Amino acid sequence: MSTLTDQHYIDKILKGETSAFAVLVDRYKNMIFTLALKMVKNREEAEEVAQDTFIKIYSSLTKFKGESKFSTWIYKIAYNTCLDRLKKNKKEDLNISIDDFSSHLIKTMDNALSALEENERKQTIQKCLNLLPCDENFLLTLFYFDDHSLEEIGKVMNISANNAKVKLFRSRQKLAVILRQQLEPEIIECYERER
Repeated sequence: MSTLTDQHYIDKILKGETSAFAVLVDRYKNMIFTLALKMVKNREEAEEVAQDTFIKIYSSLTKFKGESKFSTWIYKIAYNTCLDRLKKNKKEDLNISIDDFSSHLIKTMDNALSALEENERKQTIQKCLNLLPCDENFLLTLFYFDDHSLEEIGKVMNISANNAKVKLFRSRQKLAVILRQQLEPEIIECYERER
């Protein structure tokens, strides 16, 4: 794993070493694809959005001034590219499971059982997140799964940190209602089976 900073590679690219862009693509391809998948909810379209995003990043590299983290800057480009694609297609269907792109091998039976429980929780949360509008799904994902600060989220979504905090609060409330609605039937069904 290379310890050189993003700025090192950006400087090389700007000096004409275009092959250095491959390092940045490799560093951020999973992050951008995951974001695109959460927003457009279609694997093929997410791949296209990721490609479009990297083209935009490459052609806009001279505009990156280092006022925010490079990852925040490219997240914003990816977010806007996703919004453009959603506007163009005007569709928000097809759910993608979290573990479609993050599966791993399980070696022992204990690990298998705990992994199954964890996957079931992730699938339930992902299913509920997919019921939210894409911007709320995106906001919750950035904050809880990608560990972005409110300031970073604000920059990505082009809103203030306070506005991001308010939207996060409202999105959490909506998600809680959806989770309650989704989980109660399962709990009741489980209770009925045990009687």
